[in-house]
Amino acid sequence: MFFVFMLMACNEVYVPKPKAELRLEYPIAKYVDADLELPFTFDKNILASKTVLKQLKAPTTSYGVNLEYPSLKGTIFLTYKAIENDKKNLSDFLRDAQKLTLEHTKKADEIPAYPFEDSRRKVFGMLSEVKGNVASPAQFYVTDSVNHFLTGSLYFYAKPNYDSILPAANYLQKDIKRIMETVIWK
Repeated sequence: MFFVFMLMACNEVYVPKPKAELRLEYPIAKYVDADLELPFTFDKNILASKTVLKQLKAPTTSYGVNLEYPSLKGTIFLTYKAIENDKKNLSDFLRDAQKLTLEHTKKADEIPAYPFEDSRRKVFGMLSEVKGNVASPAQFYVTDSVNHFLTGSLYFYAKPNYDSILPAANYLQKDIKRIMETVIWK
């Protein structure tokens, strides 16, 4: 009797659970003009709920702007520098911006670079996407080659884990592209 009971009790078919994938959804980006009394303007995502502006101590007129995204646990750091001394410091600024990106080659899997040019607005630059477990997954610079130089980097408040931060990094890289596309020099 016990044997018959055991055979009848086990009619349910068990199926293993399917593998789960993390699904992160971010709101559609809405941009507003970020006129912050700087020598340039740009569009910023309203998701960057906190904007910190400070004048930097440097040999040229310099400003730092932090666009903080608390919900994504990340910040886009912008640094503006005035080009002075008959463009002699432009080559220094370009070298420093590229050097910062190249320092990531130790940990990066690859660093594709995308040139940017808008001759109508006189904005020229480069966006570098740093792939791998690196501190800054995106860096860029734009300049008019005469008076203005703007550089930026994306950082997260977490230990670099490329797979985990990739969705947020992709979202914020779109914001970086928007900054580059909307910079207007004053």
